[in-house]
Amino acid sequence: MKRVKALLALTAFTLASCGTPPTANLNNAGSANNIQSLTQVIREKPQDPEPLNIRGSAYGQSGQYRQALRDFNAAIELDPNYYQAYANRALIHRQQDNFAEAIADYNRALAIQPNYDTAYVGRGNVHRQMGQLSLALADYGEAIRLNSDNSRAYYGRALIFQAQGQHALAVDEFTSAIGLAPAVPEPYIARGISYLKVGDAKAAKTDFGEAIALRDTSAEAWAGLGEANERLGEIEEARTAYNRALANKPGFAPAREGLRRIGNVS
Repeated sequence: MKRVKALLALTAFTLASCGTPPTANLNNAGSANNIQSLTQVIREKPQDPEPLNIRGSAYGQSGQYRQALRDFNAAIELDPNYYQAYANRALIHRQQDNFAEAIADYNRALAIQPNYDTAYVGRGNVHRQMGQLSLALADYGEAIRLNSDNSRAYYGRALIFQAQGQHALAVDEFTSAIGLAPAVPEPYIARGISYLKVGDAKAAKTDFGEAIALRDTSAEAWAGLGEANERLGEIEEARTAYNRALANKPGFAPAREGLRRIGNVS
């Protein structure tokens, strides 16, 4: 029972929080064995909404969105004030591009618990995807006001600054996100991209290297490393990195274009 609770607390946190940025490996939280364990807990405690919420999170982790929604609906039916279940359901709606439903569920979560910084980040992510950048920035800012250690809020805000071409601001925000969550590769990749944009290939190379050390299957990190090496005149290293990107993601356009620039022959 302790194993199941620990695992599912982790899964629930991941689902409600993800997207800004993705979390590090959580040991297959959405695996079939874990879902089976949760199902047994639900059979033993049919009136407890927590195992349903946690299993819904596990289903979400494994991409089984219909089953996830079913569990979140059941959890909310048992406890209409279960704000974490609303936030988790909102993320599933977002992943299915049902943005209006996602916003509605985040609003419900915040109506119940106005200090729930995770819901502000989640709603900010939806606003960002919809192009409603001022609303997204407001949500990220509120999340940071409530919890200055929320790395996802800094990361989401940095992505907006990056998209707007404000790369100095983006670098600062990515740096804050990295300081709070140093084991997550995505902020390093994103900061590396902004460093390339401002012409600091050496700093970019360091960031892409850090991302690869954390997740060596990232085609984005390998392609970024290739471009940084290319700009530094390290052509053989660039070629190796571009090829590693293609090995991880065949046909990945940035890597193909990089090889086209430098030639794919030693």
